Amino acid sequence: MGDVLTAVGVLVGLGAFLALILVVAERRLVHSGPVRLTINDADPVEVPGGEPLLSVLRERKIFVPSACGGRGSCGLCKVRILEGGGPVLPTETPHLSPEEIEDRVRLACQVKVRDDTAIEIPAHLLEVEEYEVRVEAIEELTYDIRRVRLAFGPGVAFRFRAGQYVQIETPIYDGLGEPVYRAYSISSPPQDTDAIELIIRKVPRGICTTFVHELLLVGDRLRINGPYGDFYLRETPAEAVFIAGGSGLAPFESILADMAARGVRKKVTLFFGAVSRRDLYDLERLHAYGERLPGFAFVPALSHPDPGDDWQGETGLITDVVARHYGSMEGMEAYLCGSPGMIDACVRVLTDKGVAEDRIFYDKFA
Repeated sequence: MGDVLTAVGVLVGLGAFLALILVVAERRLVHSGPVRLTINDADPVEVPGGEPLLSVLRERKIFVPSACGGRGSCGLCKVRILEGGGPVLPTETPHLSPEEIEDRVRLACQVKVRDDTAIEIPAHLLEVEEYEVRVEAIEELTYDIRRVRLAFGPGVAFRFRAGQYVQIETPIYDGLGEPVYRAYSISSPPQDTDAIELIIRKVPRGICTTFVHELLLVGDRLRINGPYGDFYLRETPAEAVFIAGGSGLAPFESILADMAARGVRKKVTLFFGAVSRRDLYDLERLHAYGERLPGFAFVPALSHPDPGDDWQGETGLITDVVARHYGSMEGMEAYLCGSPGMIDACVRVLTDKGVAEDRIFYDKFA
């Protein structure tokens, strides 16, 4: 028994020693003093050492998109590291192609600014601004989805392209240590420049969605930044298919309203997938586009309708519903918005049907 206790004591001591080494190593590796950061050949500026590059840029009001809030799961916050940055991390490689790695593209949320660093970011991101908005209206669309209308201040005209998104700053609440950012697609049309609408689904234990659904009130003020994204309708004569799941309907509502306002003539079918009848919303609004947009069709579908739903529409997974509607889809283009699993499954079906991969555009939730 004594030998066992001795062995346990040795292991505990060894573990504590290794932990101490790691702490010391981290302190030596992480530059705690100021370092010089150069952005797009501008004059260098002093910034705190050891912080994630994404946070350093945000503190300087330079907003690089990050739909996951800096967790390294969305892969959107790409910048070129011209000097410094250290080696590419395993958390980055799933989001970077070999060509990007060779070109020194990195994820800003994973790069620590430990030494003097020089970076290159797209020029248009330098034009992204932060805004204070007021919650003008909150509408319950389903048991777990809200539409939130955010109004800008007097004299502010917010310009964006239908299909783009903004980031909400979630303020500190209920033990949250610091503000965090999450991305949400704009569901209102770009012709409405004094306010935007967002469709936000409550995610279990989601930091921002919990705040929006449980604490946010009409009249509250928030900070947002944007717009971001290249998910928009291409101006081509090709027939298009839109596929949405849950709150992924948001960018399509913006795109359809914009099409109607501009008189765009394009054959489009919107497939909206949900589990049961209680997960559907805005059906009347979407069906009405059939009269406003020549060539438009709306197909809602339920994967598992409840017995009491009395559902007469399409049933099954949205991929199966889309596959039943088309033979060859060669020459078409597709726009997808929803969960990674749904989008990956849709891409497989669409390419099997003949849609070229470079004609498939998607907005994948992180």
